[in-house]
Amino acid sequence: MDGDRLPDEVVLSMVARQLSEATGKPWHVTDGMVRGSGSVGVVLGEDHTGSPGHLDLDFVLNVDRPEETTISDCVAGYGGTTEEAVDRAIQVWLGTTGSALLELLSQDGSFAGHFAPDAPDGFPGWHAIHGGVIGWGTGDDFLAVQHWAVDNPLLSRLAPVLEGTFDRDHLIGVKAFFGGGKDTEIAEIRVNGVRHQAASERLAGLDWPRTATGLSYARTFLLLVHNETA
Repeated sequence: MDGDRLPDEVVLSMVARQLSEATGKPWHVTDGMVRGSGSVGVVLGEDHTGSPGHLDLDFVLNVDRPEETTISDCVAGYGGTTEEAVDRAIQVWLGTTGSALLELLSQDGSFAGHFAPDAPDGFPGWHAIHGGVIGWGTGDDFLAVQHWAVDNPLLSRLAPVLEGTFDRDHLIGVKAFFGGGKDTEIAEIRVNGVRHQAASERLAGLDWPRTATGLSYARTFLLLVHNETA
C-alpha cells in the first residue's frame, strides 16, 4: 500500500494497547519498548521492506538477556489507511505469534495449545506451543487453507527437515505462511525470522487445498520451547 510509515512510537502504542486488551494487564511504552510485567518487552526490529503496513516485531522474554531470549517475527496487514493496515498486522501477529508467546508466560492453555516432546503431532524431543491459526482471502472458500491447517498440525510434518538446523536448544520460533489461488501460491517457513528453504519446500509439497477461484491464505506460529534431549 502507498503512504508513509507510522512513527515507531505510534506503532508501539498500538502494540501496547492490543497486548493490554488481550491479557487484561497493562502494557506500556517506555524507552522505545513495549513493556509488560517483569522482564518482558516488545521492540520493533529493523524494517526490511519499507512497506508502511509491514512490521518487524521482536518479543523479548528477558530484556536483560535479549540475545538468548528474543523471538523475532514479521507480519503484514492490509486496510484502507496505514493505521488500519498496521492495526490489522498487530492483530494477525497477536493471534498467531503473540498467542504462543503469551502462552509461554501463562502456561495454562488460555492462549495456545501445548505438545509434549513425544506427542504424535508434536516436534520430537521438544516441548512445543502451537499458536493460533489465522486465515483470510476472497471467495467462498477463503478459509479453506485455515481449516486445513487446524486439522493438520504442521510440527510433525516439518520436523524431518528442521531437526538439526537450529543454532540453539531453546526458544525456536517457526512461522508458517501459505496459500494462494489459481494463478498464485506461496509457502514460507521462517525460523526465528529467517526463511528456511528446506522447510518452505516441504510446506509447499503438502496437500493443503488449492482453491480454483478466489484466494485462501493461512498463517500460524509454532514455538519450540526447549530441546528435552540436549
